[in-house]
Amino acid sequence: MTKQQAVWFPQEEMMKKTRLYNWMQELGYRDYDAFFEKSVDDIGWFWDEAVKALHIEWFEVYQKPLEITGSWKYPKWFVDGKMNIAHNAVEKWAQNPATADRPALIWEGDDGAVVTYTFSQLNDKITALAAGLHEIGLKQGDVVSIYMPMIPETVISMLAIAKVGAIFSPAFSGYGADAVATRINAAQAKFLITADGYSRRGKPIPMKEEADRAVAKCPSIEKVIVVKRTGQEIPWDDRKDISYQSLSNNKNPFTTVKTNGNDPFMLIYTSGTTGKPKGAVHTHAGFPIKAAFDAGLCMDVKQGDTFFWYTDMGWMMGPFLVFGGLVNGAAILLFEGTPDYPNVDRIWEVTSKHKVTHLGISPTLIRSIMKHGPDWIEKHDLSSLQLISSTGEPWNPEPWMWLFEHVCKRKVPIMNYSGGTEISGGILGNVLLKPISPITFNSPIPGMDVHVFDHNGDAVLNEVGELVILKPWVGMTNGFWKENERYETAYWNKWPETWVHGDWVIKDEEGFWTITGRSDDILNVAGKRLGPAEMESVLIEHPNVVESAAIGVPDPVKGEAAVCFVVLKDQTESLDIKRDLMDLVATQLGKALKPKDIFFVDELPKTRNGKVMRRVIRAAYLNQSEGDLSSLENSNVLAAIRSLNKQM
Repeated sequence: MTKQQAVWFPQEEMMKKTRLYNWMQELGYRDYDAFFEKSVDDIGWFWDEAVKALHIEWFEVYQKPLEITGSWKYPKWFVDGKMNIAHNAVEKWAQNPATADRPALIWEGDDGAVVTYTFSQLNDKITALAAGLHEIGLKQGDVVSIYMPMIPETVISMLAIAKVGAIFSPAFSGYGADAVATRINAAQAKFLITADGYSRRGKPIPMKEEADRAVAKCPSIEKVIVVKRTGQEIPWDDRKDISYQSLSNNKNPFTTVKTNGNDPFMLIYTSGTTGKPKGAVHTHAGFPIKAAFDAGLCMDVKQGDTFFWYTDMGWMMGPFLVFGGLVNGAAILLFEGTPDYPNVDRIWEVTSKHKVTHLGISPTLIRSIMKHGPDWIEKHDLSSLQLISSTGEPWNPEPWMWLFEHVCKRKVPIMNYSGGTEISGGILGNVLLKPISPITFNSPIPGMDVHVFDHNGDAVLNEVGELVILKPWVGMTNGFWKENERYETAYWNKWPETWVHGDWVIKDEEGFWTITGRSDDILNVAGKRLGPAEMESVLIEHPNVVESAAIGVPDPVKGEAAVCFVVLKDQTESLDIKRDLMDLVATQLGKALKPKDIFFVDELPKTRNGKVMRRVIRAAYLNQSEGDLSSLENSNVLAAIRSLNKQM
């Protein structure tokens, strides 16, 4: 991996305005590194102070912040504390005259329509729906599946369910019936909340029909609650279907349920390489506090800000947006549309129109729009931006610098952010008190005891190794829903009392961390371990390459060889480009790492949030089982990849 030099440096005046700097000062720390060491040396102290800094309100104050009996696989946080995240996200702001009338939720539809709710208005909507849900039989501990587009009713539903003390389980809005049914059955959900449809690229997309097909396979579902978003004709069963609007018009009062902080409030199902999706269990005092900490203290989201992450509620960053923003008293922006419709500058138009202060995107999004040039950006006033965050996959240097130069104007910091659904947020990030270099991370997130281990379990520097965590953190999944053996196998089976996350990472002597890929993506060519992002970064340097993916395949001589899949801007001279790309890799990485082959494809298989699925590419190319494909947005591209192996 080429050593990266810092390009963004914190100015003292700016640093002193950040919440992290001021919090450190209050706790008696002037040096960030000393503060970080304390944050992982005394985990209980750290999170005790964090919930104070976030002004979390408790119905009954906890006895101690952390209790571990035996293994730390299942720590108990905020012992005997009672709270409800619906209160901390919205209700307390609505009850405060100083914040009640501030914007809480801003929604922009695919067609440009805009709806805004203040904290007071949002709280009224949540309370009415909670009362309606309670009247039809929802009670504490029940599970409700949410199969919804990015509309205000989605957030209202999540918080109303939490207010009742029940558990919501969001599913990606683009899933088909089978994927939705799998998640409903795994959660044994009592109700499903869905919509008639939504708008995408100017066209109505139906959802109710797909929801009905899913429910037909789910005996646990008693009622289907339907939001009428598009007004299109939909099938209706009076015995099972209920209008969302009728429930949300409930005028009865409803008091927020006092849940234990450790009570589950959300299940998020993530796809595995094999087998059915796994349900990460998140609690009232877990996921929302970790999300609020990472957003508030690390990304510097605060009251009066507008927080926008381009995502779906079925992905972790959807709930992260909701709780990372609202718990900090900021407005959150939901966007129903796509970032390049009706024009390629839609993402910048939305950012400018709503004066977004904190924007979350994926590297894939930037790679897809940078080919249109920077002129589209110059049409918009982006001066409100204070920070851009990115997650989902490793960066390549060229698109990172393109974003930094043309959108950030080399002034706005980019916070690379990496963690996962089971983490409730980030493991590594870019704190605003240290220099930032392209594609890297300048620190673990405070409170995360992160290390790099070699295959012997020894800590290494300047060497690719496994990303591991050695102490608990607020937000770590409380096992998998009714599958704790699977949870322990997934993260705890390599070294004792060590969370092995599944990322390959390098930490250099200057303290910069670089993720090179997933453990199951790593290339081992003739004994040389190489993260796929390293090879992809070389390929994308070619002016005709839009994006690429590198996988390892069996090789009789090297044991494993690299095969690359490349999307071109212009396919006309692909033979010449193939030769050029081979030479480029050989020059920059060495002849021994030269790919066995390079294939040109129209698309790479991705999730809706833009993550390239290398394990699926590898399985398709080798004609192996591709595992769970429910998270893919474009599984149709796999047929072309399967056919390529026949050409060898």
